Formats: sequence, structure tokens, C-alpha cells
Amino acid sequence: MQSQQNYPRVFSFEFFPPKSDEGAEKLRVVRSELAALKPRFFSVTFGAGGSTRDRTFDTVIEIQRDSGIDAAPHLSCIGSTKDNIRELLSAYREAGICQIVALRGDMPSGMREAGEFRYANELVEFIRAETGKHFHIEVAAYPEFHPQAANAQKDLLNFKRKVEAGADSAITQYFYNPYAYFRFVDSCEKLGVDLPIVPGIMPITNYTQLARFSDACGAELPRWIRKRLESFGDDKDSIRAFGEDVVTEMCGILLEQGAPGLHFYTMNVTGPTMALWKNLGLGE
Repeated sequence: MQSQQNYPRVFSFEFFPPKSDEGAEKLRVVRSELAALKPRFFSVTFGAGGSTRDRTFDTVIEIQRDSGIDAAPHLSCIGSTKDNIRELLSAYREAGICQIVALRGDMPSGMREAGEFRYANELVEFIRAETGKHFHIEVAAYPEFHPQAANAQKDLLNFKRKVEAGADSAITQYFYNPYAYFRFVDSCEKLGVDLPIVPGIMPITNYTQLARFSDACGAELPRWIRKRLESFGDDKDSIRAFGEDVVTEMCGILLEQGAPGLHFYTMNVTGPTMALWKNLGLGE
């Protein structure tokens, strides 16, 4: 963890592109409230195979134009062509966007071929070749390793390839065991991988939804947390209070041990993220 303590702390919030006018208006309110915390950037997700491409683009442009906070679009390469990635890079550059989260992305249902890009390192290389150093490039990191990786060592080497391709920093998949993060960072340091690796933080507010997310993306939901959440049944207040305590404690440990900031998966709501922020004293 030694190298992580040398980087300035960066705090950021992630949104998904709204599907309706009502969702867009709700996100404007959420965005405005979170902008008051002065994060380094807001990121906006990109659906499997580019399925939210236009909605992601519109959301990013509005954030960049209206919020006073830098916007960082996610860009996934599965199902994309070099021409449409080039087109997006040009449009983002023209809009004053200077940061991109470069991802492999999920294969959409029914799609058999990945397209012109197979892996995120190829996308990072392409962005660098097309735009030089214009964009600060974030990539994904998996402390508990990617669900499709053959083993943890191969996953580490995949991560190293993304860094060598030109990544500037990384955001992790969410986790609930801080020691998985510490071990991952130490393993990276041993491989000579040296860049900021910011923990991704998922607030706990809905057990059923969280269990589904975790099973799908390979993030471990520790048994003791599952059992406690199960015991609350439909008691949403107890789930929320327990989740807030667990995640606040973990974030405190991460920051005390030198993590270079936190990236909050907001799910387009303010309350849970704001509660964590307040508990951690980050606005003081």
C-alpha cells in the first residue's frame, strides 16, 4: 500500500444514464446535491454493447455543461467499432471532456462476436493512439478478480496490460472486505504496477438487489453480511442502518491505510452516499 499514499485523494460519484424524462429530472436534483460536496468528477456508465450510447452521451454533455463538475464518460469496447469509438472520442473532446473510464464491457445477450476490440487494454491503446495525452484514462480493477478470469494471477497480468497500454488511474469493482483491496494493491506493487487505485464503494440499501448485483459481477458479499441482511427481512430501515455502519467502517479503514480516495456507486440517489460522506467527515 506504500505507493497509494503518495497520490492526492480523489473523490467521485457514478451515475447511470436515465431512461426517461422523469429519471433525467431526478438525476439533475441528485447531481446538484452531490456537486455541493465538490467531487473531482462525476462518471456516467455505458450499457452493454453500447446500448445506452446516446443516453450516456447526452447525460455526460449536460453534466459537463451545467454542473460545474467534470464529467467522465464510461466507454466500453465490446460490440464497438474503431469508427464509432473514434467518433465518440472526437465529440467528447470537442465538448471539453478530459477524462474517460475505459472498459471492456459486457457482451450483450445474443451477441457472439466481441467486435474490433476484445479487451480493455486494446481500447486504452486505441484512445492513446487517437488522442495522445488529451484524456486522463481510468480503467477497472478487480480486487477479488474478474469473474471471467481464469485465476487471480492472470487477472493481475490483465490489469498490468491495461496500465502499460496507457491508463492513468484505476477504479475498483465494489467489495466489502478491505483486505482484498490491500492485498490487490500489494500484488500490483510487486509487479511494478504503480498508479492510483481508487476503491469503488457500493452503499448497502437493498439486500435482494445487492445479492443479485454481487452474483452477477463476481463481487463477494461476505457470509456474515448476507446473514445479517437476511435476518432483517423486509425491514428497510434496519437494512439501511446496518449497511451504513458496515460501509462507513470499511471506508474509514481504507482511508486510514492510504487509499487515494473513494468512488461512490450512487445508483442515482443521494441519501446513502451523503450519509457515508457525513459519517466519514469528508466535508470538514
